[in-house]
Amino acid sequence: MSRTKKDVMRDASELRPTVHVGKDGITDELVEEVRLQLKTRKVIKMRLLDSSGEDPKATAELVAERSKATLVDVRGSVAVLCEKRYFAGKPMSVE
Repeated sequence: MSRTKKDVMRDASELRPTVHVGKDGITDELVEEVRLQLKTRKVIKMRLLDSSGEDPKATAELVAERSKATLVDVRGSVAVLCEKRYFAGKPMSVE
């Protein structure tokens, strides 16, 4: 069943970030971890630490693209990602 942004954000509201992007940035291991977690959880939160030195929205968009996920929302330094087939809405774009 496909979900709207509101449904996905409701699901994500109770989650804690399980993936952290730090000073090493986006590595192959990080992308693989995002893929694995999305297979089991469908929706995950990712924290973009200040030590990464990158723009949170651009970093989240790149992680979503490389992991074949959908970026649902970025608020501050926390991004919500979900499986593409789980989300029926329009993915967030970097402005």
